[in-house]
Amino acid sequence: MATPTTSRLHHYLLPALPSRPPRTSSSSAPSVQGPSRRPTSRLYCSSPPVGAPPSGKGGEYRPSLADDFLLAFFRAKMVEEVGWDSQKPGYEGLIEVANRLMIKGKSASETEQSAVRVLQALFPPLLLVLFKALLAPIANGQLASMMVARATALSCQWLMGTCSVNSVTLPNGKSLSSGVFVEKCKYLEESKCLGICINTCKLPTQVCLCVVFPDLYFSAVFFLQ
Repeated sequence: MATPTTSRLHHYLLPALPSRPPRTSSSSAPSVQGPSRRPTSRLYCSSPPVGAPPSGKGGEYRPSLADDFLLAFFRAKMVEEVGWDSQKPGYEGLIEVANRLMIKGKSASETEQSAVRVLQALFPPLLLVLFKALLAPIANGQLASMMVARATALSCQWLMGTCSVNSVTLPNGKSLSSGVFVEKCKYLEESKCLGICINTCKLPTQVCLCVVFPDLYFSAVFFLQ
Protein backbone atom coordinates (compact mmCIF):
# COMPACT_ATOMS: atom_id res chain seq x y z
CA MET A 1 0.00 0.00 0.00
CA ALA A 2 1.51 3.23 -1.14
CA THR A 3 1.77 6.21 1.18
CA PRO A 4 3.01 9.80 0.86
CA THR A 5 6.69 10.42 1.23
CA THR A 6 7.72 10.65 4.86
CA SER A 7 9.07 13.87 6.20
CA ARG A 8 10.26 12.45 9.52
CA LEU A 9 10.79 9.02 10.97
CA HIS A 10 11.47 8.33 14.65
CA HIS A 11 12.47 4.99 16.16
CA TYR A 12 12.55 4.47 19.90
CA LEU A 13 13.86 1.57 21.96
CA LEU A 14 11.58 1.45 25.01
CA PRO A 15 10.67 -0.99 27.81
CA ALA A 16 8.37 -3.81 26.85
CA LEU A 17 4.66 -3.07 26.85
CA PRO A 18 1.88 -5.54 27.71
CA SER A 19 0.68 -5.55 24.12
CA ARG A 20 1.70 -4.18 20.74
CA PRO A 21 0.20 -0.72 20.09
CA PRO A 22 -2.14 -0.31 17.14
CA ARG A 23 -0.54 0.39 13.79
CA THR A 24 -1.55 3.86 12.71
CA SER A 25 -0.35 6.58 10.38
CA SER A 26 -1.29 10.22 10.47
CA SER A 27 -0.32 13.59 9.15
CA SER A 28 0.66 14.49 12.69
CA ALA A 29 2.36 12.63 15.48
CA PRO A 30 0.10 9.93 16.94
CA SER A 31 -0.06 9.64 20.68
CA VAL A 32 2.04 6.94 22.28
CA GLN A 33 1.22 5.57 25.70
CA GLY A 34 4.15 5.77 28.05
CA PRO A 35 5.65 2.55 29.43
CA SER A 36 5.11 1.54 33.01
CA ARG A 37 8.86 1.49 33.60
CA ARG A 38 11.35 4.05 32.38
CA PRO A 39 14.24 2.88 30.18
CA THR A 40 17.83 3.22 31.31
CA SER A 41 18.98 3.24 27.68
CA ARG A 42 17.45 4.20 24.36
CA LEU A 43 18.20 3.65 20.70
CA TYR A 44 16.75 6.62 18.84
CA CYS A 45 16.67 7.11 15.07
CA SER A 46 15.40 10.30 13.49
CA SER A 47 15.32 12.27 10.26
CA PRO A 48 14.68 16.00 9.85
CA PRO A 49 11.36 17.61 8.93
CA VAL A 50 10.52 18.74 5.43
CA GLY A 51 11.84 22.23 4.76
CA ALA A 52 14.67 21.93 7.27
CA PRO A 53 17.87 23.61 6.05
CA PRO A 54 20.64 21.29 4.84
CA SER A 55 22.95 20.17 7.60
CA GLY A 56 25.98 20.51 5.40
CA LYS A 57 27.22 17.10 6.49
CA GLY A 58 27.75 15.19 3.30
CA GLY A 59 24.50 15.06 1.29
CA GLU A 60 23.65 11.90 -0.63
CA TYR A 61 25.44 8.79 0.56
CA ARG A 62 27.72 7.08 -1.94
CA PRO A 63 28.03 3.33 -1.32
CA SER A 64 31.48 1.79 -0.99
CA LEU A 65 32.59 -1.67 -2.06
CA ALA A 66 31.78 -2.89 1.45
CA ASP A 67 28.28 -1.45 1.11
CA ASP A 68 27.83 -3.22 -2.22
CA PHE A 69 28.79 -6.47 -0.52
CA LEU A 70 26.34 -5.90 2.34
CA LEU A 71 23.53 -5.10 -0.10
CA ALA A 72 24.26 -8.23 -2.14
CA PHE A 73 24.45 -10.36 1.02
CA PHE A 74 21.18 -8.99 2.41
CA ARG A 75 19.47 -9.39 -0.95
CA ALA A 76 20.71 -12.99 -1.28
CA LYS A 77 19.20 -13.88 2.11
CA MET A 78 15.91 -12.25 1.14
CA VAL A 79 15.90 -14.09 -2.20
CA GLU A 80 16.41 -17.39 -0.34
CA GLU A 81 13.36 -16.62 1.78
CA VAL A 82 11.18 -15.45 -1.10
CA GLY A 83 12.29 -18.01 -3.67
CA TRP A 84 12.41 -15.33 -6.37
CA ASP A 85 14.81 -12.65 -7.56
CA SER A 86 14.37 -9.48 -9.57
CA GLN A 87 16.16 -8.98 -12.86
CA LYS A 88 16.94 -5.42 -11.83
CA PRO A 89 20.36 -4.79 -10.29
CA GLY A 90 21.28 -3.15 -7.03
CA TYR A 91 18.93 -1.35 -4.68
CA GLU A 92 16.07 -1.18 -7.18
CA GLY A 93 16.08 -4.97 -7.42
CA LEU A 94 16.18 -5.28 -3.62
CA ILE A 95 13.00 -3.20 -3.35
CA GLU A 96 11.26 -5.47 -5.88
CA VAL A 97 12.25 -8.52 -3.83
CA ALA A 98 10.89 -6.80 -0.70
CA ASN A 99 7.64 -6.17 -2.56
CA ARG A 100 7.48 -9.87 -3.49
CA LEU A 101 8.06 -10.76 0.17
CA MET A 102 4.99 -8.68 1.04
CA ILE A 103 2.92 -10.34 -1.70
CA LYS A 104 4.03 -13.82 -0.69
CA GLY A 105 2.89 -13.43 2.91
CA LYS A 106 -0.73 -14.38 3.48
CA SER A 107 -0.89 -11.96 6.40
CA ALA A 108 1.15 -9.14 7.93
CA SER A 109 2.26 -11.55 10.65
CA GLU A 110 3.52 -14.08 8.12
CA THR A 111 5.45 -11.37 6.27
CA GLU A 112 6.95 -10.22 9.55
CA GLN A 113 8.07 -13.75 10.43
CA SER A 114 9.69 -14.15 7.00
CA ALA A 115 11.59 -10.89 7.43
CA VAL A 116 12.73 -11.97 10.91
CA ARG A 117 14.25 -15.12 9.38
CA VAL A 118 16.06 -12.95 6.83
CA LEU A 119 17.52 -10.69 9.54
CA GLN A 120 18.55 -13.62 11.74
CA ALA A 121 20.32 -15.23 8.78
CA LEU A 122 22.58 -12.18 8.51
CA PHE A 123 24.25 -12.86 11.86
CA PRO A 124 26.77 -15.62 12.65
CA PRO A 125 25.39 -18.37 14.89
CA LEU A 126 25.21 -17.46 18.59
CA LEU A 127 26.34 -13.84 18.01
CA LEU A 128 23.15 -12.30 19.40
CA VAL A 129 23.06 -14.80 22.25
CA LEU A 130 26.62 -13.96 23.27
CA PHE A 131 25.99 -10.23 22.91
CA LYS A 132 22.99 -10.56 25.22
CA ALA A 133 24.89 -12.63 27.78
CA LEU A 134 28.17 -10.70 27.85
CA LEU A 135 27.47 -7.08 26.90
CA ALA A 136 23.78 -6.27 27.35
CA PRO A 137 23.92 -6.46 31.20
CA ILE A 138 26.73 -3.85 31.44
CA ALA A 139 25.56 -0.46 32.76
CA ASN A 140 21.91 -1.45 32.45
CA GLY A 141 22.23 -1.88 28.70
CA GLN A 142 23.70 1.57 28.01
CA LEU A 143 26.97 0.20 26.60
CA ALA A 144 25.06 -2.20 24.35
CA SER A 145 22.79 0.61 23.14
CA MET A 146 25.79 2.75 22.17
CA MET A 147 27.42 -0.19 20.40
CA VAL A 148 24.23 -0.95 18.45
CA ALA A 149 23.91 2.71 17.45
CA ARG A 150 27.48 2.80 16.14
CA ALA A 151 27.14 -0.52 14.34
CA THR A 152 23.93 0.73 12.73
CA ALA A 153 25.48 3.99 11.57
CA LEU A 154 28.54 2.21 10.18
CA SER A 155 26.91 -0.76 8.49
CA CYS A 156 23.41 0.32 7.41
CA GLN A 157 23.91 3.48 5.38
CA TRP A 158 23.62 1.48 2.17
CA LEU A 159 20.07 0.63 3.29
CA MET A 160 18.89 3.81 5.05
CA GLY A 161 21.05 6.50 3.46
CA THR A 162 23.32 8.98 5.21
CA CYS A 163 23.19 8.62 9.00
CA SER A 164 25.35 9.37 12.01
CA VAL A 165 25.49 8.76 15.77
CA ASN A 166 24.12 11.51 18.00
CA SER A 167 23.22 11.99 21.66
CA VAL A 168 19.75 11.53 23.15
CA THR A 169 18.36 12.50 26.52
CA LEU A 170 17.22 9.65 28.74
CA PRO A 171 14.19 9.87 31.06
CA ASN A 172 16.57 10.37 33.98
CA GLY A 173 17.92 13.54 32.36
CA LYS A 174 21.29 12.09 31.38
CA SER A 175 22.65 12.20 27.83
CA LEU A 176 23.75 9.06 26.00
CA SER A 177 25.36 8.65 22.57
CA SER A 178 22.88 5.97 21.51
CA GLY A 179 21.07 7.90 18.79
CA VAL A 180 21.23 7.44 15.04
CA PHE A 181 20.38 10.48 12.93
CA VAL A 182 19.02 9.44 9.49
CA GLU A 183 18.96 12.31 7.02
CA LYS A 184 16.37 10.55 4.85
CA CYS A 185 15.22 6.92 5.12
CA LYS A 186 16.13 5.50 1.71
CA TYR A 187 14.28 2.23 2.26
CA LEU A 188 10.98 4.00 2.92
CA GLU A 189 11.57 6.60 0.22
CA GLU A 190 12.32 3.99 -2.46
CA SER A 191 9.61 1.50 -1.50
CA LYS A 192 6.96 4.26 -1.13
CA CYS A 193 5.05 1.82 1.05
CA LEU A 194 4.48 2.12 4.78
CA GLY A 195 3.46 -1.57 4.92
CA ILE A 196 6.84 -2.66 3.55
CA CYS A 197 8.62 -0.43 6.06
CA ILE A 198 6.63 -1.75 9.02
CA ASN A 199 6.40 -5.45 8.11
CA THR A 200 9.86 -6.01 6.58
CA CYS A 201 11.92 -3.60 8.68
CA LYS A 202 10.37 -2.04 11.80
CA LEU A 203 8.61 -5.04 13.38
CA PRO A 204 11.23 -7.66 12.37
CA THR A 205 13.95 -5.41 13.81
CA GLN A 206 11.93 -5.16 17.00
CA VAL A 207 11.81 -8.94 17.29
CA CYS A 208 15.56 -9.29 16.71
CA LEU A 209 16.36 -6.56 19.25
CA CYS A 210 14.19 -8.30 21.83
CA VAL A 211 16.56 -11.27 21.62
CA VAL A 212 19.27 -9.01 23.01
CA PHE A 213 17.03 -6.66 25.05
CA PRO A 214 14.11 -8.80 26.28
CA ASP A 215 12.78 -5.98 28.48
CA LEU A 216 12.75 -3.37 25.73
CA TYR A 217 10.18 -2.36 23.11
CA PHE A 218 11.06 -0.91 19.71
CA SER A 219 8.44 1.41 18.22
CA ALA A 220 8.20 3.97 15.43
CA VAL A 221 6.27 7.17 14.94
CA PHE A 222 5.79 8.34 11.35
CA PHE A 223 5.24 11.94 10.31
CA LEU A 224 3.78 12.00 6.81
CA GLN A 225 3.92 14.86 4.38
